[in-house]
Amino acid sequence: MRALIQRVNDASVAIENKVKSKIGTGILVFLGIEESDNQEDISWLSNKISQLRIFEDENGQMNHSVNDVNGEVMVISQFTLHAKTRKGTRPSYSRAAKPDTAIPLYEAFIEQMARDTSKEVQSGEFGAYMQIKLENDGPVTIMIDSKNKGL
Repeated sequence: MRALIQRVNDASVAIENKVKSKIGTGILVFLGIEESDNQEDISWLSNKISQLRIFEDENGQMNHSVNDVNGEVMVISQFTLHAKTRKGTRPSYSRAAKPDTAIPLYEAFIEQMARDTSKEVQSGEFGAYMQIKLENDGPVTIMIDSKNKGL
């Protein structure tokens, strides 16, 4: 399971030109799910993200988590995070989970994030064509892969 986390001042997701969800200060999580992902990946990644110290304290140091700053969270499914680009110029998405596997894991991740942050988590719609607007704060952008816990 891969997550691209962006610290944002605000973010929104629209489907068919209608805003589905929006957040203020917090984190926008683009989530890529692969076939081998499971509940262990969900638990580990959600815990890691909810405790990630990427918000500044009173001294300008990144010492606070989204929980510490009472920030909001939005999760957007993004299978392209598992793109393979070694050969040619057309990415392969063969590692990305098929919808019958990915949808339950995506929904479980959102539920776990809600538990780990004690907040309602906003989201997009799995498989929909979405327009994402965001104002990255910093910019702060971090990639985490549950298959590389030691890195």
